[in-house]
Amino acid sequence: MTRVCFQLMVRPDLLDEYIARHTPVWTEMLDEIAASGRRNYTLFLGEAGRLIGYYETDDDAAAQAYLANSEVAARWEAEMARFFVGLDGRPDQAATPLAEVFNLHDQLAATRDTATDTTEEGTAS
Repeated sequence: MTRVCFQLMVRPDLLDEYIARHTPVWTEMLDEIAASGRRNYTLFLGEAGRLIGYYETDDDAAAQAYLANSEVAARWEAEMARFFVGLDGRPDQAATPLAEVFNLHDQLAATRDTATDTTEEGTAS
């Protein structure tokens, strides 16, 4: 599984309308996001229009390609493009990705794997 996080800037003068457009999102767009393979898709809105998005997928390139070729996603993204600052192209294809620097689950798993390896080495005779 791949975790993807991205950042966009929503025009401050359009924040209320942007929020309204996501309450709710078109059912057909929700279906397309799910069909693309994206799961746990979440958007967070911060100060001054800072938008952070997060989703999980098994194949991000395939999910991107699916949505790039979706007529529903093309319509949605065409309507949403005006909400963003400094963006060339469709928001779903041009968002700035963020680098993951910490994940609790992965680090706990690695710690447990290391502890198991050490224990197994110590008990072998």
